[in-house]
Amino acid sequence: MRIEQIYTGCLAQGAYYIESNGEVAIIDPLREVQPYIDIANGNNASIKYIFETHFHADFVSGHVTLAEKTGAPIVFGPNANPSFKAHIAKDGEVFNLGDITITCLHTPGHTMESSCYLLKDKDGKDYALFSGDTLFLGDVGRPDLAQKAADMTQEQLAGILFDSLRTKVMTLEDDVIVYPAHGAGSACGKNLSKETVGSIGEQKTTNYALRADMTKEEFVAEVTDGLLPPPAYFPMNVKLNKEGYGNVEDIIKEAKPFDAKTFELVANETDALILDVRHQDDYEKGHIPKSIFIGIDGGFAPWVGSLILDIKQPILLVTPEGREEETIKRLARVGYDATLGYLKGGFESWKIAGLEYDSVTSITAEVLESKMQESIHLFDVRKPGEYASEHVLEVPSTPLDFLNEHLAEFPKEENFYLHCAGGYRSMIAASILKARGYHNVVNVLGGFASIKKTGIKTTSYVCPSTLK
Repeated sequence: MRIEQIYTGCLAQGAYYIESNGEVAIIDPLREVQPYIDIANGNNASIKYIFETHFHADFVSGHVTLAEKTGAPIVFGPNANPSFKAHIAKDGEVFNLGDITITCLHTPGHTMESSCYLLKDKDGKDYALFSGDTLFLGDVGRPDLAQKAADMTQEQLAGILFDSLRTKVMTLEDDVIVYPAHGAGSACGKNLSKETVGSIGEQKTTNYALRADMTKEEFVAEVTDGLLPPPAYFPMNVKLNKEGYGNVEDIIKEAKPFDAKTFELVANETDALILDVRHQDDYEKGHIPKSIFIGIDGGFAPWVGSLILDIKQPILLVTPEGREEETIKRLARVGYDATLGYLKGGFESWKIAGLEYDSVTSITAEVLESKMQESIHLFDVRKPGEYASEHVLEVPSTPLDFLNEHLAEFPKEENFYLHCAGGYRSMIAASILKARGYHNVVNVLGGFASIKKTGIKTTSYVCPSTLK
């Protein structure tokens, strides 16, 4: 038996390759499926099943493409209603895979079709639980994503999740391994651990939602407390996962390399968004006017999904040379398929062509400290939880996720300053504001980590309005 967790840090997502006696099951594959096929081929094995734990909201799964390429059936738990051919498993249904079995455990609550898959070894012993978004390490799946589809409140869904955990998950032996669908950084929960593999026993001891003495009312209150609104792209990803989507390979083929002047012409003619994915330091020094920065080496895909509100928005890319295909692929992971093309030769070709470019004004934390002797406008674009933990005294919370809601707060005439934790998110915010005409924005290099090394006063304060 072989179990391989294929973890994608950008999405904080775990897909799983399970092999026994030449037969393979894939659980929650990413949209680009060739790596799973290559592993199976390299082991002289064949993919027999494609298991989906639920209709994912935070990424487009590869189940449809993988089924087309391999002929393996797609398996969902009860209540699933996809538009394509799939096997809808019954609760407790057993699937044979070589010398082992995989049992579908229907665990509604995160969504109504959510299911875990229990792997039993060749001796019939419970060995591992692939828990999807039902159980994370340190948390459980948020119960507010399927409200509209299930015609239920988040409190009702949370109550159902409580029952699922108590009757299907917590009854398992402590030594059963837990393989969750996500780790820290995912928006599918509030308190996810950085660890990506655990055990039932560890979770019974450390996970707040699995306390043995917890009542259903307490569970509902704690699980629903402090939930921030889900990213805007979540509903569209659910739709794609339920109804199907195009092949990533075709999207890559259709994206064209444009020389600088053609790139400018296409941008003007199509009203495409110019997305610059280089490092923030490179963007700071020079970028195409009105382009938006979201660096490929940060939390790229989730930030794209949170900030580019139209999933069908035509996109033109400025990438580090050699990373064009990677960027297109990672956009497609969250359903952004309308990449028209990219700037051939990278940003340097834009400069060589003599075309106009812009830059971002930045200052160090030490310079910020000297400026704070005056009355200046400083904004913190970190997440509410980070802000609540510690922030600069008398500085408001303006989270990047909800920047649009705070536009009226930024002055249009005098300079104002932005910081995040380290510089990545404040540069995203600066790019968005510059694209909207706020050229008086100034970025603080090194973010709060650098600010902490100065004498600038900080405080800890939970502001209720930021936690709604």
